[in-house]
Amino acid sequence: MPKQKTHSGTKKRIKVTGSGRLRRQMAGRRHLMEKKSSKLSRRLEGTTDVSRRDTRAIRRLLRR
Repeated sequence: MPKQKTHSGTKKRIKVTGSGRLRRQMAGRRHLMEKKSSKLSRRLEGTTDVSRRDTRAIRRLLRR
C-alpha cells in the first residue's frame, strides 16, 4: 500500500519545533501593508503557536 503524502500547503505554512509544538506566522502580514499602522505590523511579527483545537487536524495533514 502506498505511503500517505504530506499536505504541501500545510508544510509550507507550519513548522514543527524540536519539542514537537506547531508554530505558524500571524495572519495579515502578506499584502496591503501601506495602510496598516506600524504598531499593528510590529504586533503581527514573529510566530505563534497553533491553537490547541487545530493541532490534531494539522498533525494529520503533516502526517505526524
